[in-house]
Amino acid sequence: MKHTVEQAKASQRYDGVTTEKASGATYTPPELAEFVAAEMMREWDGDSGKPLKVLDPAVGEGELLASLLKQLPTSRRVDVYGFDNNPAAVDAAAERLAGLHPKAELHLSLGDFLTIACGDAQLGTLFEQPRAAGDNFDMIIANPPYVRTQIMGANAARALAAQFGLTGRVDLYHAFILAIAKVLRPHGVAGIIVSNRFMTTKAGATVRRALQERLHLRHVWDLGDTKIFDAAVLPAVLVAEGQNGAARTAPTFTSIYETKDDATLEAPTITVAMRKDGVVLVPDGRRFHVQRGALDTAGDIEGVWRVATEENDAWLATVDRHTWGTFRRLGKVRVGVKTCADRVFIRRDWDDLPADEQPELLRPLTTHHIGRRFRADHEDDLRRIVYPHEGVDGKRRASDLAKNPRTLRYLEAHREKLESRSYVLEAGRNWYELWVPQDPCLWHRPKLVFRDISAEPCFWIDRDGTIVNGDCYWLVCDDVGQEELLWLAVSVGNSTFIEAFYDHRFNNKLYAGRRRFITQYVEKFPLPDPERPVAKSLVETAKRIYAAAGTAEADALAATLDSLVWEAFGLSVEEVRR
Repeated sequence: MKHTVEQAKASQRYDGVTTEKASGATYTPPELAEFVAAEMMREWDGDSGKPLKVLDPAVGEGELLASLLKQLPTSRRVDVYGFDNNPAAVDAAAERLAGLHPKAELHLSLGDFLTIACGDAQLGTLFEQPRAAGDNFDMIIANPPYVRTQIMGANAARALAAQFGLTGRVDLYHAFILAIAKVLRPHGVAGIIVSNRFMTTKAGATVRRALQERLHLRHVWDLGDTKIFDAAVLPAVLVAEGQNGAARTAPTFTSIYETKDDATLEAPTITVAMRKDGVVLVPDGRRFHVQRGALDTAGDIEGVWRVATEENDAWLATVDRHTWGTFRRLGKVRVGVKTCADRVFIRRDWDDLPADEQPELLRPLTTHHIGRRFRADHEDDLRRIVYPHEGVDGKRRASDLAKNPRTLRYLEAHREKLESRSYVLEAGRNWYELWVPQDPCLWHRPKLVFRDISAEPCFWIDRDGTIVNGDCYWLVCDDVGQEELLWLAVSVGNSTFIEAFYDHRFNNKLYAGRRRFITQYVEKFPLPDPERPVAKSLVETAKRIYAAAGTAEADALAATLDSLVWEAFGLSVEEVRR
């Protein structure tokens, strides 16, 4: 077996990325590498006897290529390409892959795959020219690096977004996915390990569209909270064919998440469990609910990805028949304030300062620390925020610090820190402004507030005019005359029904069963017809719980309300939710 290590030009695109976290280096566990390679072989058509051309665009130490080479026919010649920006990793991969396949020739390069895939003239000879870019590799196996916008830097993120047509918060792996689609030949097979975030986030919408437009997805696995990686990564696996006319069948979608339900099946490993359907027990005692169905996007090519099964769809159809509207019908779901300098703007100890040093622009702050169902407990946290914005004639503007001398002196003392937020200045804002402020004109309005991350939903009504911190989201009614509907929303939001709805509609969790209550989910939460008697009972019960918050009476009322919510949507709380 012959191998060469080619020293290609290393891209300087990500010079600022120096740590392991920033580089996105999360090497693939052998168990998962073998799974991906095996699933690729299931989809490979084995056409002709010509040499195979395989690629790992972020080769690392070669785990994925090793798994694939072990499963390829020993009679076929295999040209193996791999790229990485880490010289030590390239050397390790070359040593590891040598001798694994009798007819493999290695071409492992120190360089940036994205530069090459985008047509760098100096590196174009690594691809067969003048063949079309999409007619290059027969098999691509990859675990692209995960690097968020704020780590790679704004300039690099903008360059990637422009090159690949991405929008929102760009992650490096988004670009890798699209570049892989560009260099996979028709009828070729790709197996890609990615973060599952793109399936449900707004930033992932363009990636979801591109994957369906540029590849034939064959199977998608959402590995959820399996913890198959040592790093805190919630992974997914995509197996796809290169575009070759009409897709053979609709993509299959499998999800696997930890559950407390009783197991009816057993599996020796996570990857074996992923091929089953039901509640599966693995040797370490964890139980996983594995669901297999069709990939559903609700008819929107950029829509959130979920697994569709007959049981899930029937459940959701019942909910739809009893739905009057969604939370979005009430008003826009808004994110809380983000200062990007919390130690300056947000403190507990303002009262310890002399009176003549306390800023005039202090405002009460709601954080997740005081969040409770139905009514927050402000005694649990005394944080307040310096809020240098004001509302004038229905519009938000920066406060005039000359009229607030104590605030000016305080912020001037931290000016160097605040001016280091270059993105604030580049956006044409004053050095002392918040990065993500709120509209002060809405402060006096009753609002629905809820925690961003929580194992159980936590929604409450704020009637105290507080500012909501960035660890929570909030909503006010667009129609002032409809604010009574917030009580209906808080009833639904705090129910076990909404947990079931979340899992049926989105089926996406973090570790330890925690859910993300973010805009694209919560705005789709259903509401029953407010004119129905059961809805009126929900409103009155929610008000009584708010008034009695923290008492045994409130707990008893909450149990009653929970059953009423299920009834409002034509279901029973005793039903099995999946």
